[in-house]
Amino acid sequence: MDSWDRAGRIAAYGAALAMLPYLLIKVSWVAGSLLGAGGGSGTAEWVVLNSATIGMAGVGIAVALALVRSWGMRIPGAPLVVCAWVGTGFLVPVLPYALLGWLLVPADGRGGSGSDAGPSMPGWEAALIQFGFVGMGAGLAVALPAYLRRRWPEAFAGRLGDGGERSPKTPPWTAVVGAAVGLVWLYWAVGGTTGVAHPEERELSWHLLSGVFGCWALVAAAASWAVVRGLPARARRWVPMVLGWLGSGSLFAWSGWKLPFTLYLAITQPAGTALPENLVLAAVLHLAAVGTGAAMLGALIRTLPSAARSR
Repeated sequence: MDSWDRAGRIAAYGAALAMLPYLLIKVSWVAGSLLGAGGGSGTAEWVVLNSATIGMAGVGIAVALALVRSWGMRIPGAPLVVCAWVGTGFLVPVLPYALLGWLLVPADGRGGSGSDAGPSMPGWEAALIQFGFVGMGAGLAVALPAYLRRRWPEAFAGRLGDGGERSPKTPPWTAVVGAAVGLVWLYWAVGGTTGVAHPEERELSWHLLSGVFGCWALVAAAASWAVVRGLPARARRWVPMVLGWLGSGSLFAWSGWKLPFTLYLAITQPAGTALPENLVLAAVLHLAAVGTGAAMLGALIRTLPSAARSR
């Protein structure tokens, strides 16, 4: 076991342990609400939302363990890749937001960004939840490359030009759509108001998240274009592959999470709940991001050597 594998092993166990308090807190919230103990707002929507996050946390812990345990090398590659892609797409791209939020959001005085927490969540619970996301994201950022290096060493080896004969078969629309979505989010992040229906609902956290997701959308567009076109030919393959993996996962995971919520608000229009952006435009952007993220992953996989794709 070399130093890289050793670091990945420690990171995988650390990611699973970091997410465990989050899982237990969410279980206690849902159980308390169902038993009438007053967890959160007590609404059916709140219970369903937190139940979904319990499942997601459980999957995240299982994926982290699969990256380090011997049985993780024997399970089928496709479901593990998809779960890891979604998980890293959720957690790793928001690490910059976690740092910026820790530095800036408390001073804003207006707090959250649409959390699923209850209105009277204690500070220690908020700290543990934040630690769970950051710890899982940072752990996966180290453990996943170590796992991929062990299982599919040829996938990230070589240079972009090595597989260039397959690249022109992939249309460039994914890069164009990804870049367009990213530019809209960046426009909102810097204060643009076109497409913003409720400017008074904008908070610092909303601007930060829009900026982070916009940057990752542009990174995904550039990285996927470079990989499928095989340009620049002399560039190491692993750099755009990793960036394309994270960026496409961010597009798919976060917009896949936000799209149902946006559609729910657009259909039901509940009193006292509003997003800053126009709901129709937001739904279109999230739908485009989900489709583009999935197409980018498919394009990245098609550029891999046949030996890597068959396992």
